[in-house]
Amino acid sequence: MKDIYFTITGMNYYYGSDFLKKGMKVKLVKEPDNEYDKEAIRVELKGLGKIGYVANSPHTVIGESKSAGRMYDLMKKKAKAKIVLITPRGALCELKEGK
Repeated sequence: MKDIYFTITGMNYYYGSDFLKKGMKVKLVKEPDNEYDKEAIRVELKGLGKIGYVANSPHTVIGESKSAGRMYDLMKKKAKAKIVLITPRGALCELKEGK
């Protein structure tokens, strides 16, 4: 399967992004009961819990990375990913396991 990239957004609502480093591993968890977005995918970091969500808007997705809606059917209930780039707009990640 082709590499899948996505953007973490909404980090300012939790812990910010200053602590993130390239190569960090994150966990993705589908949230089908999310009241705002039925395709929501929560992003967690071990020891902190929720740090943001997979971007699901053309205004929050970085470059050609996939939105949560486009990733939703490509992954299982949970998945693992790795941070590849941190920008002021969000963190770009690569899906690793659970696809």
